[in-house]
Amino acid sequence: MKISSSAFAMNQPIPSRYSCDGEDVNPPLSLEGIPSDARSLALIVDDPDAPGRVWVHWTLWNIDPKTKDIAENSLPSGAVQGRNDFGQSRWGGPCPPGGTHHYRFRLFALKAAPDLPAGAKEPDLAKAIQGKILAQAELIGSYQRSK
Repeated sequence: MKISSSAFAMNQPIPSRYSCDGEDVNPPLSLEGIPSDARSLALIVDDPDAPGRVWVHWTLWNIDPKTKDIAENSLPSGAVQGRNDFGQSRWGGPCPPGGTHHYRFRLFALKAAPDLPAGAKEPDLAKAIQGKILAQAELIGSYQRSK
């Protein structure tokens, strides 16, 4: 299984368009090699370099496993968004307080869809997918504010 983006390559900088310095929209993502027995996909985007704790930027679940692309500034049909650490149920782009931070886009293929309400937080999603993960993939990008 693989997750990639046409906006940035693995371990390369994320364009400012997708950050708090730009339009703050989600980057386009491509999903490949989803296991045929997957019943649902989930996505967690976070910043492990944030001061004090891992900062959650976006969570999505109940993504149809037939999904091949998540377009820029969009949600897959039927997907549910959780509440990020900005307190919003939407994409919250990179906005590091200083230095270069890394952003993990972690895709999970699941044998069952998580039973969570919209707006649930990442710890709830992590618990709901535990024991249901068939495969996972990761894309890492970096960002440093220029202002």
